[in-house]
Amino acid sequence: MSQNAYIKLVEGSAVPSVSLEELRELLTAYRGQLELTGRQLDWEYDDKGFPYTIETAPKGKDTWFYLKGNHHAYRYIVTGVGTESRDGQERHYIQVSLPDGATHGDKSKANEFCKHLARKLKAELHLFNGRVMYYNPRK
Repeated sequence: MSQNAYIKLVEGSAVPSVSLEELRELLTAYRGQLELTGRQLDWEYDDKGFPYTIETAPKGKDTWFYLKGNHHAYRYIVTGVGTESRDGQERHYIQVSLPDGATHGDKSKANEFCKHLARKLKAELHLFNGRVMYYNPRK
């Protein structure tokens, strides 16, 4: 059974919505940060910190893409964007899904990516285990 985590863009978030292309750019920028860290450490950290390639499936090209693992410990992470109606308002979210064949490595990397994205977007993160982390400013 697949598992899902959600990064919900709520009031006080850095942006009100994120497109699929913007999500792809955020993940690419994250990999770039890891590459810079690797240069400082004189180690190829980007391959270890982001052991995936970004792939697009023809049937989901407008709503989701997947990260394909390039190491035996990592297989797939599916990411996409969507909207939900809550309290009469439309709210955007990023969904991170682990398919049935996902490994423990995929889950730990997905948690890492979710936390990074939620922190960067000042969003509300609903983790795979049901817990909620608030990175948005709350009163």
